Amino acid sequence: MSDSTASVPRYFLTYSGVSLPLNLMNELEPEQIGHRNTYFLGHFDASQRLVGLQKMVYGEVEMEHRYAYHDNGNLKRAEITDSEGELNVLDFDEHGIRLESADAG
Repeated sequence: MSDSTASVPRYFLTYSGVSLPLNLMNELEPEQIGHRNTYFLGHFDASQRLVGLQKMVYGEVEMEHRYAYHDNGNLKRAEITDSEGELNVLDFDEHGIRLESADAG
């Protein structure tokens, strides 16, 4: 996975869509965070691709996504940690088609 800590975090109110990577929307200024109970913290690579995000609720991480990309820019891997701390890993081919996991079936 990409090292999302290398980027300056950006703050967002919400996201749109159901496909991955999530599309963060309504960017917030850092000083607006103190007035919000819920927001998304996004990290972007040098190409401005989202490489990591955290949903923050009352100061706690509720969910976390980490993304890696193929050289062509399509999503390669998504690591999703839910509010229970359970990790779900999704892999994608060079065309962005989800690959079946080895333990599926």
